[in-house]
This record gives sequence, structure tokens and C-alpha cells, in this order.
Amino acid sequence: MADRRDFLKASVLGASALALAGKAGASSITAGRHVTGARVVSTWDFGVAANQAAWSVLGQGGHALDAVETGVMVPEADLKNHSVGRAGYPDRDGHVSLDASIMDADGSCGAVAALEHIAHPIQVARRVMERTPHVLLVGDGALQFALEQGFKKEELLTPESEQAWREWLQTAHYQPSVNSEVRSYGKTGLPGGSGNHDTIGMLAIDAQGRLAGACTTSGMAWKMRGRVGDSPIIGAGLYVDGEVGAATSTGVGEEVIRNVGSFLVVELMRQGRSPQDACREAVMRIVKRRPQASKDLQVGFLAMNRHGDVGAWAIQPGFSYAVCDSQRQNGLLPAKSVF
Repeated sequence: MADRRDFLKASVLGASALALAGKAGASSITAGRHVTGARVVSTWDFGVAANQAAWSVLGQGGHALDAVETGVMVPEADLKNHSVGRAGYPDRDGHVSLDASIMDADGSCGAVAALEHIAHPIQVARRVMERTPHVLLVGDGALQFALEQGFKKEELLTPESEQAWREWLQTAHYQPSVNSEVRSYGKTGLPGGSGNHDTIGMLAIDAQGRLAGACTTSGMAWKMRGRVGDSPIIGAGLYVDGEVGAATSTGVGEEVIRNVGSFLVVELMRQGRSPQDACREAVMRIVKRRPQASKDLQVGFLAMNRHGDVGAWAIQPGFSYAVCDSQRQNGLLPAKSVF
């Protein structure tokens, strides 16, 4: 484990520097192009830089689990990203709390929820998986565990996020809106906007055919203190089965939890559905159960089967996902949608 940890640490330092140095779609990673079969996908435009970091692991023949952890740490550290990690917008009381989960192909998994003062919740989630008999630690208990594991306690509320929160307090209006999570997409022609919530979910398959996934978020901006969405809930925001495939979700977490969305997608793939068909069916379950509410909310699913085939579907247009493999280093694709 020590050698693997050292490799992961070196990958994060090198890959994060590369990914954060450029905008989405800046430059591609050429190392490891000889590796065949490896692929990483993730949600939204910030997934492009995250994928590049993950590819620094996959491209060297590394483990998919190390790749997804390395990858999602990039948006967690991005001070311009207000929906993931240390620069996330706070809850209505001004506290930044983070959620994350990680899962391996054999069903091993770990998660943290409502974690404060730790910049990289995905790392803590992995420690929960590898060093405790539990799956999910929350709140003060998760923080206590993180500190015991040597993580540094930090103030996560940045000046920019605090200013946005104080401006919100003037009206204290709370209503997540469709695709409010969508940010600028540059020249891709996809919709843009400024966000109040979202998640990065990442799925990877390595050159040895091993699957893994990670999901991390700061949750909905201005949420009630203690609110937890789907991201750290195994089976809701993330699910991996090495014999079948993996899935992750984005959007309004409450709707994903109600339908155990990512588990549903994987089970549909087990029944023979393609990743795209499985994502579509999971979305339709939400729409059919709550047809009126669905017109005003966004949920999207992203899936990869054990062969590396990828698919996505959403309730509303605007959801995109990033794809990175030996052939395509900067792919950002629009997901199909119900409406």
C-alpha cells in the first residue's frame, strides 16, 4: 500500500499542476498512449482537467482506483469551482461542508458526508474504505477521523464564496434551478451560465480492465445545515460492479436518492442494456414518478460498462460529460435528454 500511496502522491503533484495550468481542452497528455483499453469519463466541463490528471495514472498502466482519486482532486482544489471542494459555496449558515465517495470494482467503498475543514474529502473517503470497517462517516465524526489520519484542518470559506453568501443573505431565496450548475463551455457551443450546485462524478477503467469510480461535491449552495445529497451515498451518486460496469449522477441529489439511481443504472446494464439505454431508463423512472416536478429540475446519469462503452442521459438539455482515453484527450460531449 505504501508504494501505491507514493505513486498516487507523485501523480497528484504532477497531474494537478498540468491540469490546473490550462483551461478545459488546453493540452493533451501524451504519456502512456501505448496503453490500450484504458478510459476515464467524468461529469461537466471541469471533468476535462480532472480527466487529464486521471490519465497521468492510467496512461502509465496505473490502477483505476488511484486514477479517479487523483482526477477528482483537481476540481476539489480549484478555487474557481464553487460546487466542488474547498471553494464551494456554503450552507445558509455560512459553513462549507463537503461530501465524497469512492468505490472499487470488488465492492469496496468509502464515503464522508457533511465534512468541514478538510480540502480533499475524496482522500478521506478512501481512508474510510481502507482503514475502517465502515462505509460512511459524517460530520464531526468524519472530521475527527480525518484529523487522526493526519489531514490538515483548514478554513474552507474563501473570500469570494463568503461574499456570494452575504449577497444571498439579502434575500435568502432558495430554489435550485435547471442547469444552474452549468458553467461556461467556451467554444463548444453548449449552454453556459453560473452555477449554484453540482458534482463531479468520475468513472475509469484501466489497462487491466479494472473499474473504479469517485464522486465529490460541496453540495447545493445555501442548503440547510446538515443536508446531504446523493454524492456520498453508495448506490445513489455512485456505484461500481467490476463484473458489469459503473455509474454516477449529477443534479438534484434528492431525486437520485429516491430512485437509488446509480445502482439502478448498473443493474439495468447487468440485464443487458447499453450504458446509454440504462441511463435513459433511470432518468425516465424519475420523470414518471414526478412528472410535474421534473419539468423544473435536472438529473443526469453517466455510465461505463466493463468493456469501456460509455453513455449518458439527463432530464433537461445542457448536461455534458468529458471523455479521455488513448485516442481522445479533450472530448466534451453533450448528453441526450428527455425534454
